[in-house]
Amino acid sequence: MNNRSPSASWLQRLLARACEIHPEETRTTLVSFLLVFLLMGSYYILRPVRDALASNWSDAEVSWLWTITFFISAIAVSLYGGAISRIRFQRLVPSVYGLFAVSFILFYLGEHSVTDTTLLDKAFYLWVSLFSLFHISVFWSFMADTFSKAQATRLFAFIGAGASAGGIVGPATASLLVGDLGTDALLLIASAMVALTLPLVQWIQRLKVSDLHNQGVAIEKSNLAIGGNPMAGFAEFAKSRYLLGIGLFLFLYTAISAFVYFELKNLLDIYDEETRTQIWANMDLAVNSLTILVALFATGRIAKRFGISFTLASVPVLIGAGMLILAAAPLVGVVVAVQVIRRAGNYAVSRPAREMLFTAVDRETRFKAKPVIDIVIYRGGDMLSAWAFTALTQGLGLGLAAVALVGALVAALWAITGIYLGRQFKAMNPPDAPAEGVAQLNS
Repeated sequence: MNNRSPSASWLQRLLARACEIHPEETRTTLVSFLLVFLLMGSYYILRPVRDALASNWSDAEVSWLWTITFFISAIAVSLYGGAISRIRFQRLVPSVYGLFAVSFILFYLGEHSVTDTTLLDKAFYLWVSLFSLFHISVFWSFMADTFSKAQATRLFAFIGAGASAGGIVGPATASLLVGDLGTDALLLIASAMVALTLPLVQWIQRLKVSDLHNQGVAIEKSNLAIGGNPMAGFAEFAKSRYLLGIGLFLFLYTAISAFVYFELKNLLDIYDEETRTQIWANMDLAVNSLTILVALFATGRIAKRFGISFTLASVPVLIGAGMLILAAAPLVGVVVAVQVIRRAGNYAVSRPAREMLFTAVDRETRFKAKPVIDIVIYRGGDMLSAWAFTALTQGLGLGLAAVALVGALVAALWAITGIYLGRQFKAMNPPDAPAEGVAQLNS
């Protein structure tokens, strides 16, 4: 007898169309979707507030902030590695998110108790920049530790669409409320959303056993500390060509990102802070509305049909073409279009594909080397790219068209790196793996 309700059957059929989900995976997948929805929604409330502040400062000032962010990120990853070695895993993820939730309340209180907020604003810029990478890196490590390789291939793109849904609600909230409540109140809303993730983390940990029966994905006793050397992530990264390739792929992405960010920052300096916040929020809305459609219905199928090499290289090829168009027609509208394609392509295609790469490594590598790549390499790329942009424009006096040609060359190297990583991933997953698993992705 079929005990499922009609509504449950309807939901199951809808999800099966979106990501080929199995019935026993439904609850864990939906809760994971909600978890990343809240995390990214909170970030996208804070992001336009942060980026609006950047137009108050020169390129050199922002470059220095990105440099400081890099060093803070390196220290934070080391502390995180030490925490992994000492804290029970079931407490680790909620501890990270609880820390961020409290911090945003403290920034709100500081804005109302400090007369000159210049230093506090720069500290907030740095902290949100760290949050933007740390919270999502921890989330995907959590997902890789929850789902099997076969499930990751089918489900990660759908779960990642929760980030895009949060990326719609978050900036919409910021855009609608900033005019009436001001920017400071947005910090409290973001803090509340992060706090709501804490019970969801606990629920997913239970569903991993009760629904997915995935105790074997990690160690059998998941309540034990991960153990090992807290600096092992740096050592693992340095000695692995596979991990170095992932780091290079991310580094090249940050080079393109810095170019577009600085151009937009400079173009928006004529507006006041609240107007800038609304502009950045509306741009986020456009990006994530496009992203969610691609991630829900295309990314998983593209990866499965054409392979992960094609998936990783597709966005760099599009960006390279956009850069060539920008070189021929250096217009503001083209910069905005490249920004939309870059960010939507990253969230819908590149990021889920890059996260799949980590399902081929062991658990200690996943938790310790992955933050090194996601945070230290990312922010190191930000730092170097920011100073490179400043050198090209203010030092050498290059215009938008000339810098766009440099960006096209970076995009070409980015695409080549993606092809290499896809081939390495296929080699690490033999063709005789189960048909529903990763081998299917690379067929």
